[in-house]
Amino acid sequence: MATVHESIEIDAPVRVAYDQWTQFETFPTFMEGVKEVSQIDDTHLHWVAEVGGKREEWEAEIIEQIPDERIAWRSVSGKGNAGTVMFEPLEGARTRVTVGIDHDTAGVAETVGSALGVDDRRVKGDLERFRKMIEARGAESGGWRGEVHQGTVTGASGLTGGDLPSGGDIRR
Repeated sequence: MATVHESIEIDAPVRVAYDQWTQFETFPTFMEGVKEVSQIDDTHLHWVAEVGGKREEWEAEIIEQIPDERIAWRSVSGKGNAGTVMFEPLEGARTRVTVGIDHDTAGVAETVGSALGVDDRRVKGDLERFRKMIEARGAESGGWRGEVHQGTVTGASGLTGGDLPSGGDIRR
């Protein structure tokens, strides 16, 4: 199992950074190798990505989600992975976003790549692109303020702000 731990400071309030992160279907715009993320329901996502030059698909379950604090997940199919994204408010309406990921590696290329820091650099680049995106926008494109504990939605306060279209079935 390989581990990645990276963080970045963003010039945006914690609510803006958190709400944008809950827009999982926008991940391909800032995450290298991620081709598609589909929201299945409030706690399940379907991922399509290129990993080590190969197309991979998996489903992930959100096991904990606390607005403006953290989102934790684990894979329920495909290669094993789990992680947490934490949001820490800083002075001056800034936010520290910290990502921790544990993931299985398969084969020599993935194992060596992880050992050489390829995963760390990829996540660091993803966070930098997220920072640039949210700072350029100045606002989130939407948000989901519900809570998830042990994989179960325990409170849902619905969507927030941004450029959400009217109508349709948009969960986040």
